[in-house]
Amino acid sequence: MSSTVTAAPALSVVVPLYNEVGNVATLFERIFAVLERLPGRPIVEVIIVNDGSTDGTPEAVRDQMRRHSDVVLVNLSRNFGHQLAATAGIEIALGDSVVLMDGDLQDPPELIEQFLERRGAGFDVVYAVRRSRRGESPFKVWTARIFYRIIKRLTRVSIPVDTGDFRLMSRRVVNALKRSPERHRFLRGMVSWVGFNQTGVEYDRDVRLSGETKYPLPKMIRFAVDGVTSFSDVPLRFASYLGFCVSAIALIYALMVVGFKIFNLNAPGYTRGWASIIVAVIFLGGVQLIGIGILGEYIGRIHDEVKGRPLYLISEIERS
Repeated sequence: MSSTVTAAPALSVVVPLYNEVGNVATLFERIFAVLERLPGRPIVEVIIVNDGSTDGTPEAVRDQMRRHSDVVLVNLSRNFGHQLAATAGIEIALGDSVVLMDGDLQDPPELIEQFLERRGAGFDVVYAVRRSRRGESPFKVWTARIFYRIIKRLTRVSIPVDTGDFRLMSRRVVNALKRSPERHRFLRGMVSWVGFNQTGVEYDRDVRLSGETKYPLPKMIRFAVDGVTSFSDVPLRFASYLGFCVSAIALIYALMVVGFKIFNLNAPGYTRGWASIIVAVIFLGGVQLIGIGILGEYIGRIHDEVKGRPLYLISEIERS
């Protein structure tokens, strides 16, 4: 497994994998079936990024590398997470066009042919739009739809709704991403931020072939927070607006208390003990904690950025 690619490939297919041993064989079968049908048989490379798998995924990939040429296995030193594993594959890819897809086969490799048709029409980015999502709970589908529409409203970047990371990118888009070393990565937002000519292709998302989702609810929430804080300062302004509103309410209430006192009237909550005071204190404390929490999210990202650590570490690179 020491041969190397002698010419720059026209197409690179990047697939991050973490504990997907049950999907590897079918994944390779379907990817190479598509690549063999491409007109002109362009030079291609398939980059598999092993994101610290512990279930035999790298061994399954090596078995496929004995049967297929032009496969690159990138072993990361540990599990860095999907977005950084995808970043590693994108940065290593040499193709004039780079396709990024997941390894659970919910995103069909057969869509690559339509991607390339749109690429030939002059588009720099061709992203897959989920028309339906089979095998996913109504809660996940509903929350995903809400998230994409909220982030579209909060940011100044036009991020397409109902899309994932499954997409094709031209070399100039890839080069732009390589110059963006931010740590809390939201790739679909970063690709939209780059700009250039972009278009979508609709498809029906399949059920996961095997294994378990790598995005349970806590990771989904973390991913959503990364998406919002990476591309919007609206939460910071929201904390300020909330502070002004609470201050205005407090001022109005204070004026009411003074007025009722002057005219010897019973001010609401003024003569009924300290229950209203406790409610006000709790409310104000909650507002303050919300503001501090929002500030903490942004400051935490600043802290991560200034440390300057590598985004990921590669253990070894193997080629078929």
